[in-house]
Amino acid sequence: MLLRFCLYGFLKNQQYYDPFLILAFREKGLSFFMIGLLIAFREILVNAMEIPSGAVADLYGRRRCMILSMSAYVVSFGIFGYATSVPQLFLAMAMFSVGEAFRTGTHKAMILDWLAREGRLDEKTRFYGTTRAWAKMGSALAVLISAAMVFTTGQYSIIFYVTMIPYVFGIINFLGYPAYMDGDRSAGVSMARLFRHLWLALKQSVVDRKLRQLLAETVCYDGVYAATKDYLQPILKQAAIALPIFVAYETDQRAAILVGAVYFVLHLLSSAASLKAHRVVDRFAGEERGARFLWIVNVTLFALLAVDLWFGWHALVIAGFVALATVQNLWRPIQISRISARSEADSTATILSIESQLKSAFVAVIAPLLGLLVDQIARAEGTPTDHRFLPVAILGVVASLIILVATRPLRTEPTEVGDQTADSVEPH
Repeated sequence: MLLRFCLYGFLKNQQYYDPFLILAFREKGLSFFMIGLLIAFREILVNAMEIPSGAVADLYGRRRCMILSMSAYVVSFGIFGYATSVPQLFLAMAMFSVGEAFRTGTHKAMILDWLAREGRLDEKTRFYGTTRAWAKMGSALAVLISAAMVFTTGQYSIIFYVTMIPYVFGIINFLGYPAYMDGDRSAGVSMARLFRHLWLALKQSVVDRKLRQLLAETVCYDGVYAATKDYLQPILKQAAIALPIFVAYETDQRAAILVGAVYFVLHLLSSAASLKAHRVVDRFAGEERGARFLWIVNVTLFALLAVDLWFGWHALVIAGFVALATVQNLWRPIQISRISARSEADSTATILSIESQLKSAFVAVIAPLLGLLVDQIARAEGTPTDHRFLPVAILGVVASLIILVATRPLRTEPTEVGDQTADSVEPH
């Protein structure tokens, strides 16, 4: 099963469009504000379907929901590639949202269930890190393929069509998962059972103070990262234009070379970081203190990014985005392990879906506002080009400081779900 888990991540991350998504939307004539609206639309739909989809996965079959998710992705990529108008792009994003909603948290819950069956729950941080590392290696390969396609064709639409291929293979991979990976469905299906399951998971998220804090941390860490990470793409294109190399090629070709090189390194470092996430836990004698350290690193990197943007230091700006991505891949396996430790076994997918829904709600609000700020600063006369991206760095600094000031590390790691003694705190 480890091979199939890793293969899922590897195939799922053959997202050839990802390094060029903002550039592809810009090619279609969209402003940063309209791009933000598209992202917000996606997050609102994911938000609406997130918790019910997690409950459906827990009750009616996780493997089946993953097959539905992969199928929705395939349809969305086809529409993205064909789209020539804004309504078509919104339709494509709607199908993409179905894929996201039925995927998020579900596969992680399947992994956790398998670990429990094998008696290896104490390895969950290392195990999540390993599967995530394979996903990032898939991303690194995808960058090379997508950069080559953009360079040779000069078009962005083709990368959406080609992305359909690995997702079809992903569906085939899930057909090989054993039937028990659908979860325990012996109690039958009913709307009453669905809503009761959903209510219990929501109640746990509200009553458990530590779980509330973990969900808030996800919003401020992963939500900010999701809203800001793609601004690396226009910065790379801007840097490619300024560099006195590859001058014989067209602008998009030069951008493809730089984007491919930077994202390849980014994903390799992210893969290595995911593999080493458990070492952060070991180094700081627990997940709580390890997570605290990563928060300090995060706020430092965003502060340095603001300085680099102010002075127009392109190389350091690019390095800052790469560093943020690397640290996020140290953070995510630890955060998943922290949340799963606080969740009942049969509600893990639902709790992770609640986590993702909260993040989606945050991104839905902040992405258009961030895009609007970038557009407004860009229109101001005499404003240096790099300064338009300053809101990206400022958002990261503010969100990180809120968590660092408002939360404190635990004195001890939680030993069991619902253990209220684990909520005691110590001063900084």
